[in-house]
Amino acid sequence: MYMAEFKLRFGDMKWYVRRIIEASSLGEAEKIAERYAEAMNKGEVRWELSYVIEAERPLLVGKEELEKLEA
Repeated sequence: MYMAEFKLRFGDMKWYVRRIIEASSLGEAEKIAERYAEAMNKGEVRWELSYVIEAERPLLVGKEELEKLEA
C-alpha cells in the first residue's frame, strides 16, 4: 500500500491532500498518482503530485505513531 500527497492550488490558496494508492510497486504507485493528478486537473483547482511513499498504516494516528514522534 502506498500513500500519495498532492498539493492543490486555487488562486493564492494552497492546501495538501493525501490519497491511498493501490499498487504492487513504488514505480507503479507513482505512475497511478501522476495519472490521478492529471485527471483531477479538469476544474479550477490545480493538482500537483508532491510525493509517494510506502505506508503500512497511512492516515492513522495511534499509540505507535505517538511513541515514534515522542522518542
